[in-house]
Amino acid sequence: MKINLARLIQASFFICILLASAPVMAQQAPGMAFPAKDAQEIAFPKASQFAHTKLTYKITAAPNNTFGYDILADDRLMIRQASVPAMPGNEGFKTKAGAEKVAQLVIKKIQKGEMPPTVEIEEMKKIKAIP
Repeated sequence: MKINLARLIQASFFICILLASAPVMAQQAPGMAFPAKDAQEIAFPKASQFAHTKLTYKITAAPNNTFGYDILADDRLMIRQASVPAMPGNEGFKTKAGAEKVAQLVIKKIQKGEMPPTVEIEEMKKIKAIP
């Protein structure tokens, strides 16, 4: 009886080791490789696509009584920005006017052909959208 119990414990231990090491020894199935770097990059639409598009913005509510904005292309959502771009955290603009100034700046950048329309901290300070 002691021998059977000892073998049962050894067998259980061996099975546990096999199961624990299974993910380490697992091989990836052919054709399941990670996509190439190019396939992972986000493809932004070409700015020329918006040459004859009506671009507008809408101010939105953001966390902690702050403001964000949506950029609309022919009344369809194109960009949703709930936080201040280029700034850490999730809070939006302290004032509605700040959000409006940056939304207008983004629209100008799209109209000039800048895609994606990135906004830098210095630009927002220059137009007095942030302190």
